[in-house]
Formats: sequence, C-alpha cells, structure tokens
Amino acid sequence: MTAPPAPPGPPTPPAPPACSVPPGFDGADGPAHGTWERRPAARWEDAFLSGNGRHGALVFGDPHDERVVVTHHTLVRPNGSEHAGPPELADELPALQDRLLAGETTAAESFTDHRPLQWVQPFHPAFRMSVRRAPADRPRRDGGHLRSVDFTTGETVATRAGAVGRVFVSRADDVIVHQVTGPDLDIALDHRLPGAPARLAVGHGAVRTTTGALLTLRARYPDSDRAYTGVTLVVATGGRTELTLPGVRVTGAASVLMLTRVRRHTGELDVLAEQRALSRLPHSYDDLLERHLALHRTAYRRVTLDLRADPAERALTGSDLLRRPRSPALLERLFAAGRYHLLSSSGLNPPRLPGLWTGDWDTAWSGAFTNDANVNLQTASAAAAALPEVTEALASLVHRQLDDWRGNARAVFGARGAVAPAHTDGESGLTYHFSREYPLHLWTAGADWLLKPLVDHDETRGARDPRTAAALAEVARFYEDFLTRTDRDGRLVVVPSYSPENRPANGGWGALNAAMDLSAARHALLTAADYHPEAPEEAARWRALADRLPPHRTNADGALAEWAWPGLDDSYDHRHLSHLYGVWPLDEINPYDTPRQAAAAHRALELRGAENDSAHGHLHHALIAARLRDGRRVANALGAVLDGDFFHDSLMSAHYPRRDVYNADAAHTLPAVLIEALVQSTPDRLVLLPAVPPALPRGGLRGVRTRFGAELDLTWGPDGARAVLTPHRTHRVEVRTSTGEPLLLDLVAGEDHVLTLRTW
Repeated sequence: MTAPPAPPGPPTPPAPPACSVPPGFDGADGPAHGTWERRPAARWEDAFLSGNGRHGALVFGDPHDERVVVTHHTLVRPNGSEHAGPPELADELPALQDRLLAGETTAAESFTDHRPLQWVQPFHPAFRMSVRRAPADRPRRDGGHLRSVDFTTGETVATRAGAVGRVFVSRADDVIVHQVTGPDLDIALDHRLPGAPARLAVGHGAVRTTTGALLTLRARYPDSDRAYTGVTLVVATGGRTELTLPGVRVTGAASVLMLTRVRRHTGELDVLAEQRALSRLPHSYDDLLERHLALHRTAYRRVTLDLRADPAERALTGSDLLRRPRSPALLERLFAAGRYHLLSSSGLNPPRLPGLWTGDWDTAWSGAFTNDANVNLQTASAAAAALPEVTEALASLVHRQLDDWRGNARAVFGARGAVAPAHTDGESGLTYHFSREYPLHLWTAGADWLLKPLVDHDETRGARDPRTAAALAEVARFYEDFLTRTDRDGRLVVVPSYSPENRPANGGWGALNAAMDLSAARHALLTAADYHPEAPEEAARWRALADRLPPHRTNADGALAEWAWPGLDDSYDHRHLSHLYGVWPLDEINPYDTPRQAAAAHRALELRGAENDSAHGHLHHALIAARLRDGRRVANALGAVLDGDFFHDSLMSAHYPRRDVYNADAAHTLPAVLIEALVQSTPDRLVLLPAVPPALPRGGLRGVRTRFGAELDLTWGPDGARAVLTPHRTHRVEVRTSTGEPLLLDLVAGEDHVLTLRTW
C-alpha cells in the first residue's frame, strides 16, 4: 500500500536549548514512558498525576514549596440529589406510545413529572497538602528545576538545588506516599481550594506520635450530616517535630515521609483506627514503592507502542512536544500517558469526566460518570490494551448499581429488568438527571453500552463472568416487557426512543426507533441468549424478539439514518455519533459481513459535523472511521485534537480546544483510536492495519489482546508487516488486511503463529 502524503501541519518550532533530562527520558532506548518539565506547575491542570483508582494526587512539583492536591473517587458534594429517585411515569407510558405512533412528534416533551433539572452530586477535591522549606533553606536563584512522572511506576519526582520530592499513590496499600528531603519543613493540610463552599465546616488536628506527628482535616458539607476526613502520618528521619496548628514543623531531619488517606463518611470517623492502620505500614518510601510496583508496573508494561520516532523529539519536555502536533513522538507519549492515566484512575470506579483528578470544586458537568459516550469512550481500550483493571472497575460500578437500574425500569417503564442512567455520581444509579431538552430518562441503550466492555473482556480471556451473565439477563428481560408495540409490518417499535443527545430535524427530543436503540436492543437480546444456554426457553424468546426488530434505514442522502422511523430527518451537525453504535463498539455493521450497511454508515460519518469541537466527538468519529477502514478520516480526527491545543502539560486533556475544561476524554480515548487503526478483532476475526494514518508509515505495537484469546505483537513498515500471535486457546479465525482475500488461520494454544504481509 502506498500512503498518500500527510496534510501539511504547523511549522515545527526550533529545538529548545539543551538542558539536563531526567534518567530514562533521553529517547535513546525507545519511547519515553513518562513525561517531564523544567518548572513547577503554575496551574493545577498542569500538575503531574498519580492515582490507584481510589486516591488521586495532583503534584505541582517543587521540593522547596511542594503542593499536592488530594482526591478520592468517593468525594461528591451532597446537593439534594442523594435523595432523588426516578420519575414515576409507568402508568402514563401507554398513552405516550399511542401519541408518538400517531405522529405527534413532540409528545415525549410532556412525559415528565415536571421536576427541575437536577445534577448528580458533584465530584470535588479533598484538600491541598503543603510542604514548604524554611526561607533560609530555599535557593537564592531559580533554576536547575526538573519534575517528571514515570508511567511505569506511577511516581512523580521533582528536584531543585539538591532537594528532592517524590510522590506516588500505592495500589498495594491504598495510600498516598510522599517523601521530601529535609532538613527544615512546614507541613499542613489546607482545604482552601477554588470553589470550596463558604460554609464548609472544617476542623484541623495535629498530635505528636512516636515517629513524628498525625495531621487530620475533617470537613462537613453544608446542610448535611456527611463529611470527609483526611489523615496524614508524618514520619521524620532524624530531627525534631513541633506542632504548629494546623500543621507541623520538622527541623533538622534528613527526610520526611508522609502517608495520606481520605475517607468519606457519615457521622464521626475513628481517627485512631486510621492512625493505627497507617502506622502498621512500612515507613520506608522504597519498601512501599516496591509493594506498589508489583501491581502497577505489571499492568502498565503489558502493551507498548513504538512509532520509530526521532530520539531527539522523544527527549523533549511534554510542553515542547505538544508544540509539534505532527510528531510521531507526541503520539507515542500520548498513547503511553493515556494508558497510564486510564489505569491510575480505575479501581473503585472507572474514570469520571476528569478521570480521578480535579483541583476545583466547580467541576464541569459535576465530574460525573457520563454513560452516553464519555465513560464508554474512555474505557474503550480496556480489553485490547490489556487493562483488565479498567474492566473490573467498570464492572464494580455496574454491579453496585444494578438494583437501582431495576428501579429505573419499574418507575419509568413499568418493566422488569434493568435500565442504566445517563449520569451517575458513583453512589446512586437512579435516573433523575433529565430535562425537556435532554430527556435522558427515555434512553434505554445505556445498559448494553456499559456491559459491552465486560463482554469483550470475557471473550478476551475465554471465560464468562456470571455477574455479566446476570446483568445481561436483566437487560433482556427489560426488552421483553418494553418491546410490545409494532408497526404496520408487524416489526417491533422502540417507542419512546432517544438518540443521545440529538433530535430529528423535524421532530421532538423523544422519537421512535433511534438507530442506537435498535442496535443495543438486538445486541443485548442476542448476547444474553448466548450467555444463558442453561435456560433454552428464555434464550429462544430473546432471540425471537431480536429477530422482530426492524432493520436500519438508509435515508435520501444514502446515509444510515439516525432514526429508522420513516419521515424523521437527520440532524447532521452534532458531536454525538450514537446512530453508528452498530459500527463501533458493536460488530453489527462492518465492511466484511454487511458491506451495504457499512457504506451507508460511512456516508453518515462523512455528513456528520463536529458541532462544538468536543474532544469526545472527534475521537468517537475516529473510532468509527477505523472500523470502516478509513485511515485518512482517522488522521483528520486525530489532527483536530492534536492541532486544537487539547492537552495540558500534564498530558491530561481538555473537553474543548485551547485547553478549555479539564476532561479525560481525549487522554483516555486516544490509545483506543490508535489500536483500532492498527488491529481489530472479534471472536472469529483478526483485522490487521485496517486504517493506518498516512503519517505513521512504520512502527510496532506489542502485547495487544484479541477477542479470540491471543496476544499479538505487530510491526509494520513500507515493505510490509509482521504479526506474531500467541494464542491461549485453540481456535480458527479469519484474518483480514486492507487488501487481498481473507485467510483462515488455525490457531493452536501455546504455539506462536507468524504472519508476514508483503503489502497491505
């Protein structure tokens, strides 16, 4: 294959002046598995990040004036929604269905209990840990400053004038570990972060211990019995520790170790129990790091991407590299950073809109888990990128909330089974966030989308999780009760139906037969049937129901219509691409089995606008383009993000161009886009190099997992490609490339299989 020339990019800036580079960041031995800067972070958005899926840390990086913002997945501010439930509308549903079927296109706009829009409880930071050197110990002149974050360890390191500050968040011990070299330090916990409520009731404590001191900060939310408490055990090596409420002063120490945890609670927290738990941990930074590495490093190292980038560009700081948006070194680093941040924000929960991090109480869109695109895009790489930790985090959220999903089905639709909400704060899974313009309570496809990565994970490992099977059965039973109306041809009708977050050009927000709803219902019913061979009668009913759903519709423009109901016109300029759910993440529409539908889907993608230039819109577009084998369109969507100044110096991303609104969508989704452009798999098919961006003529991708149970190492270049498959089970798969006939390959468990492609 001869790649067309890449579109011209902005001029390449001159190389920065030479300076020292942190160890391992010189680019000589391959892609840098970390990033670095020459100055502390001035903005919290540029702070380097560490996390273990529960606790998070934003590290500003100056050992003379170190600031670490502490977060936790459970920290959400009560706003009244903690008592909210779904609207009780089931009795009104038949009348609404009659009106919509009769052609009253705006009927669903009155299908509400008329409550005002209620946001979920907003995610917020806990406090800032401040560690300051005495003025006499600070350097007279600035300079010699380096700060870095090592993705392989999760460790941030800052050095300046001989002083060193190190921070990581332990996956093994669930604690923030922070060490700073002495000798004289002032240490305090400070709740005064942007947007903190004026009536936040805060109490500080400090007590001496045998090793140093224990600091506490307790904050009770306004008009609530809920609170959170931060506890920091200060362990000084040598010297003297003096209480200086609300903090401590350490003098004459060689170094100081700080161990921090946060707990959200109702009533009082047993601080002494927390102190005893922290005291039982090793009081050695290196020992704690070693325990952590067994979990973190193992996960991070499973997959790597090498685009044969220029070693000189690999050695650049993150901020310098971001000014070279066409550099393969930038894509290497963003791929590595995306996997690192995705792993670090996944544990108790999957990532929120801002991942696991914020330095401001006023988080956009409440920092929620947004299930109608954002969570789904951020976790898209979990199976292929060998991050079962991410899948398990998503599963944890799903299974904790499944009973609430049942409540949604009963209240809104009068049905058995389960319906997922479009937004959740991680506590409640009830549907209460909706309005006339965003009738999210009508959306029924969410459960299938959230369960799809769990199904992919089961396919990858070759075993079915009984929890996933049970959840799929709940979703299928919902469709049994909900899908009762038919059209003139006897086909089932999804009514009401909602395509997030769009509406027909000539209709209301709630409509009929949204393409996403059709694909999700079909997929959920068939997958649930496959998962339940022990219940043949129920499985047969689910398959029969799926067969009665109507096909997708191709509109007058030759595009797959967003609503299959005749007469509903498409609204093309929109950030969401919900109607192409059958292409990605499902395999319902693809160029191999359904070429006509794939062509219609591609036409729909061509006609889709970017609306407000949101990062998730661009990268969702790229994922679908990759499935449709359009490498140039993948490159254009990536280019819109890379050229649009979406990434902070931390390599965490923003929602809009020019780094507007801190948001993890681009950071976490980009690895999935690159993997999908290079490798795609189903339980019976492998697609190699389906949509390689023209600007990436060579490279290597190591450790990818396939859905037929094999690991894959892939290298490609101008002369061809080589793929090494290491299967864990014996299976026959079809191998596809961008040109040529399919190849049937018989894989044998434990035996490597090598594919050499001269052209593709």
